[in-house]
Amino acid sequence: MSVDLNHTIVHARDNRESAEFFADLLRLEITAEWGPFIAVALGNGVTLDFATVPADSITPQHYAFLISEEEFDSAYAQIRQRGIEHYADPHRKQPGTVNHNDGGRGVYFMDPAGHAMELITVPYGGWTS
Repeated sequence: MSVDLNHTIVHARDNRESAEFFADLLRLEITAEWGPFIAVALGNGVTLDFATVPADSITPQHYAFLISEEEFDSAYAQIRQRGIEHYADPHRKQPGTVNHNDGGRGVYFMDPAGHAMELITVPYGGWTS
């Protein structure tokens, strides 16, 4: 039996703001709205289901996304155009730049709810055969 991640819930101060921020940045679609959730579909069939919760109930999480070089170029252009603070490292010691790990590129930034988002073009450890 295979096990696949179907969806995860992302807590937000405003589910629409966070879903639109993410979907617009990566040129994804908001695919469904039901109850307290607004879903954004990823390329592998997984959805991020954004839910509004009280701000003091949000525990910042880290979400990393493997994307193509072309998608990275587009997203990074959006990050720069919008003036979103971004870093080459998760500790936020290298502001305003990207990293070049394992033959790819990566960038870290915060979403509107305070979650640490990461975009990478090569998985850590590089591509395996």
